[in-house]
Amino acid sequence: MDLIDAIDRQLDALAAQGLKRQRRTADTACAPHQTVDGRPLLAFCSNDYLGLAAHPAIVAALQEGAALYGAGSGASHLVSGHGRAHAVFEERAAAFMAPHIPNARALYLCTGYMANLAVLSALGSDKDAMIFSEALNHASLIDGARLARAGVTVYGHGDVAMLASQLAASTAATKIVVTDSVFSMDGDLAPLPALLALCEQHGAWLVVDDAHGFGVLGEHGRGALEHFGLHSPHLVYVGTLGKAAGVGGAFIAAHASVVELLVQRARPYIYTTAAPPALAHALLTSLDIIGGDEGKARRAQLARLIAQFDASLPLQRWQRPKSTTPIQPIIIGGNDEAMGASASLHAQGLWVPAIRPPTVPANTARLRVTLSAAHLDTDVARLAAALTSLEGNA
Repeated sequence: MDLIDAIDRQLDALAAQGLKRQRRTADTACAPHQTVDGRPLLAFCSNDYLGLAAHPAIVAALQEGAALYGAGSGASHLVSGHGRAHAVFEERAAAFMAPHIPNARALYLCTGYMANLAVLSALGSDKDAMIFSEALNHASLIDGARLARAGVTVYGHGDVAMLASQLAASTAATKIVVTDSVFSMDGDLAPLPALLALCEQHGAWLVVDDAHGFGVLGEHGRGALEHFGLHSPHLVYVGTLGKAAGVGGAFIAAHASVVELLVQRARPYIYTTAAPPALAHALLTSLDIIGGDEGKARRAQLARLIAQFDASLPLQRWQRPKSTTPIQPIIIGGNDEAMGASASLHAQGLWVPAIRPPTVPANTARLRVTLSAAHLDTDVARLAAALTSLEGNA
């Protein structure tokens, strides 16, 4: 049993450092008010930013999709698993992003993680390519860069000048700049206009992972590209569909030639079973809501809640980085104190997770508060009061 003993020692070490993770089991649909492990909780931890995960129209569309197409796809897209629902969704997603990407085409994948692996491993498949990766990029982008044959260099968080120097010094035949749009642990935005200008100057691709921006940012919910008013053939856009869109999967939108290259070269797309077509069918309703009047109303409600939270939480000891997005981190510092704060909130019926290294840098453990358009003003007031009291007593 030496092998098991070695594993147990690793687990004990994680626990001793306050780094052991724990799952909770939700008994009800994703919503602000949930039953979790048999107990009612007010949740501030999902990425369901528009409150669409349990939207009746989307649930009905998912049921309709299952009735039309069955429960599974049966094969990979290039064998026999590419269904009509996938094709229609890709056409709709491409049209949705067309104001920002010329000759746009879209590709639907099972998860955002897989989409990022697909983009970087395909675009960076040659040894004479170089990936320029943001220091705070999501793990999926880091892993995608590792899968690529390209070289990888990292530029500092939001450091446009550093990236400019790196691009100017590079002799790579293919240059790929990759960044999150909204950073998942801090809630701040990448300087996309400046990054795109550099990419156009140096003939580089700009890969934007808009996991936390799609549906939330922009007048019509087209995400960070709409928020900043960007339009360029250099853009390769990843929109995640399991967060604000409320369902699952992700799409890549780019010039049609780029997407065709992904179909031919992206191993995470080629060699996996296609997602159930019922999901793609449900996502058509998600797009309708996001781009329509209801989506605008939900984004307006979300903005009001963000402003309310900002105004009602004058912290003294803990730090709260400025964020205008639904991600509202509260940096506490030590792992044990962050875990203790999360446990104290849980005892009061509030579900706010503690995020610790290696997800965030050492000594920056935090509470990651996420807001949803489905929250009420009274929900946000309850959380703010609990946090203020907790910090004062810590």
